[in-house]
Amino acid sequence: MVKDTTYYDALGVAPDATEQQLKTAYRKGALKWHPDKNQHSAEAEDKFKEISEAYEILSQSDKRQLYDQYGKEGLEGGGGMGGGMGAEDLFAQFFGGGGGGPFGGMFGGGGGMRDTGPKKARTINHVHKVTLEDIYRGKVSKLALQKSVICPKCEGRGGKEGAVKTCHGCNGQGMKTMMRQMGPMIQRFQTVCPDCNGEGESIREKDKCKQCNGKKTIVERKVLHVHVDKGVQSGTKLSFRGEGDQIPGAQPGDVEFEIDQKPHPRFQRKGDDLFYHAEIDLLTALAGGALYIEHLDERWLTVEIMPGEVISPGEVKVIRGQGMPSYRHHDFGNLYIQFDVKFPEKVNGPPDSDGYPSSMTPEQVKALESVLPPRKPQNVPPPDSMTEDYPLEKVDPMQEGGRARGATQEDDEDEMGGGGERVQCASQ
Repeated sequence: MVKDTTYYDALGVAPDATEQQLKTAYRKGALKWHPDKNQHSAEAEDKFKEISEAYEILSQSDKRQLYDQYGKEGLEGGGGMGGGMGAEDLFAQFFGGGGGGPFGGMFGGGGGMRDTGPKKARTINHVHKVTLEDIYRGKVSKLALQKSVICPKCEGRGGKEGAVKTCHGCNGQGMKTMMRQMGPMIQRFQTVCPDCNGEGESIREKDKCKQCNGKKTIVERKVLHVHVDKGVQSGTKLSFRGEGDQIPGAQPGDVEFEIDQKPHPRFQRKGDDLFYHAEIDLLTALAGGALYIEHLDERWLTVEIMPGEVISPGEVKVIRGQGMPSYRHHDFGNLYIQFDVKFPEKVNGPPDSDGYPSSMTPEQVKALESVLPPRKPQNVPPPDSMTEDYPLEKVDPMQEGGRARGATQEDDEDEMGGGGERVQCASQ
């Protein structure tokens, strides 16, 4: 369920539209509402900007995810096209060029596309995996990446000054309109210019820059210091403006790191709270004892269970203020401890004459009866009834399989009238 459907409505698609459906919807809308086709319509210009903005956001998976979850407010820069390209630039990129491109001239010829400022190179996205300890204490990571930068020798020209020429085959557009005759029909289609390989420029081999070999950019290694703040949430994105790829005639792109928290062997995190699973024996659960927990900053917490407090299996206790630090705040969440009580397989008495543990003595039974609640009365037969004694045997799962458990399930289903819905109650 998306929070806001404004962008989807502008393109006339459902929120679960595929990438191809988005492209098709944008193509139809852009051709219909382009201002050069509707030169005297203010509505057309607004509609064209609206669908261009919608496609610019929804065509990028990271921005689409933010929009689906938080709406326009969740998009950096207040939503819209923010630091992205303008509507005309998007149209030119989508359809392959400006006034002389594959769709250039169809809306009044000549200078159909208006200059809305420099384009921007793509954003480099990385996932930065961190431990729960890193998030608890905070950390500065040094991360190296490779990016394209303007060639310093030719200053992004690709060759000697004056040696780069506009390709005459495509008039600098990188695309050519070709015609193919199929019987009585003539088909027109667009293809990459074979003369310049889609670059829109041509340069002789001997005039190419020796450092970039005419590519205009070179690959450079860059080390960035990524600050992982205390309490940062997994999925948070950290942006470095202008530290991405560089291309001639465009603003440098950005670098974006997404924080991804690794699973932890001892703790689970939910928001600012931590959850810890502790297994204790029956004696500790009844008579008390100490529980020791190693925290994320290498401190050891001592948890005292008082005698007679009685910890039930599955019971949850809390230590206030020992959870995660709140992101960019000064308080802490809580540490929740869930107890699993390990029952002994057998309660032994004192050793017999051969040195082996014997059954519990009557004195030991009386000692337990003196501190535990009295037995609850079970089904008692009438005084004149005959009873027979039978021993209990331990079930071997390997031999019995699921027979014992299956019988219990069948009984439960009978009580619920066949296929009744099971309801699980949680004791508080």
